[in-house]
Amino acid sequence: MNRDSRLYSNLDNYVRDSKAQFESHLGDLVEVPTVSMDPDRKPDINRGAELAAQYLQSVGASAELVETPGNPVVFGRLEADPNDPTITIYNHLDVQPADASEWHRAPFSFYKEDGRYEGRGTTDDKGPAITAMFAAAYARQNGLPLNINFIWELEEEIGSPNFEHFVANNVDRLKTDSVVVSDTIWISRKIPAIPYGLRGAMMLTMKLETGAKDVHSGLTGGPARNPIGELCKVISQCYDADTGRVRIKGFYDDVRPAKRKELKSFLDSGFTTKNFMRAHELKSLRFDQESDVLTAIMAMPTFELHGITGGYQGPGVKTIVPHQAEAKISCRLVPDQNAKRVFKLIRDFVKRHNPDVKVTFKSKLDPYIGDFSGPYTKAAAEAMRFAFGKDPAFTREGGSIGAVVTMKQHLDAPIAFLGLSLPEHGYHAINENFDWAMASGGIKMFVRYLDEVSRIPRR
Repeated sequence: MNRDSRLYSNLDNYVRDSKAQFESHLGDLVEVPTVSMDPDRKPDINRGAELAAQYLQSVGASAELVETPGNPVVFGRLEADPNDPTITIYNHLDVQPADASEWHRAPFSFYKEDGRYEGRGTTDDKGPAITAMFAAAYARQNGLPLNINFIWELEEEIGSPNFEHFVANNVDRLKTDSVVVSDTIWISRKIPAIPYGLRGAMMLTMKLETGAKDVHSGLTGGPARNPIGELCKVISQCYDADTGRVRIKGFYDDVRPAKRKELKSFLDSGFTTKNFMRAHELKSLRFDQESDVLTAIMAMPTFELHGITGGYQGPGVKTIVPHQAEAKISCRLVPDQNAKRVFKLIRDFVKRHNPDVKVTFKSKLDPYIGDFSGPYTKAAAEAMRFAFGKDPAFTREGGSIGAVVTMKQHLDAPIAFLGLSLPEHGYHAINENFDWAMASGGIKMFVRYLDEVSRIPRR
């Protein structure tokens, strides 16, 4: 029996027979609340990492927890032959926080019904990680001449602050011919999507103090400065809330415009404003045209206000003048913007308009741009066609994955994206979910991708 016959003749049976174990693995892992944002969840982070290492060992891979100054990284390897090419599969196992009062079921209890799986982390990113592992195990069992590394991170949701420490201190054993990332979203279930770019992000705060304590508005209101009002005024000078357009001179100077070919590919993704609004439960949008919405998400930067604190937050109205206010803000950045330059533009602009506002840099993630051509992209497209029966659209992600930029810098290997999440899966949202249709197709997709990659001549 030749290689192709051996690899594909039993694939459908393997996928079908894997369903129960897939659900068991996903359920157990989802019920470990690996919330990297919460320091009190450190024991759960370690428990989740240990469970993930056991999963890798169960399919014949070596696996270990590599310590960093923060959370550990789970590193595994399925060994074929040292002379065979190596592919690295990246996923993350940490998750966003979840407020149980907002969910219709407990967020860290796994629920399944008719091939639909609900729970925090099901789609972002535990489901795709386990999907890729099942495919890798099958490929190895069938003698695919490919070494497969697994990198499962546990700090992605907080910007991967210690991922570079992990990579820089393990460069030799992380040597790889290529990397595939499965932490991205299709635009529509009807058409597969392969991203080739990610927006970066720069986080900052603006704080204004105008007194030592909150004071009675009847005794001081009028002459007393109101820091919430002043901060809102400064923010409204920074950007137009109706359009999202940033008013700071120089903010858009380094933006690399999307080419006409790219815009066409964005539109080929199956995107509709109606489905977009329904998936994210939005009542209205700033733009009506689909091309404008897609360009704004995939190829333009943002200025986003996440929250303002200050003054009285309890029930009713407490008649005080607050003494301080703070705004939490981020900018999504696109190629070729530089986070430090953008921060300086904002800081200097605010200083001119209200010198008492303190602007503080918090963190950054650089944007990433690849290419939608070349052998690895072709392999990804073929894998999508094989598994889902349709040609994929090439898109850019509006979000950020800090680890991708780090791997690009240190591993010197091409990076491809093969995501399995959908808008309706609720990335970072309440009632997050995943489904067997995407998982089963994903196993086939990854098997085909691994096969295609194993045939690419080594550099």
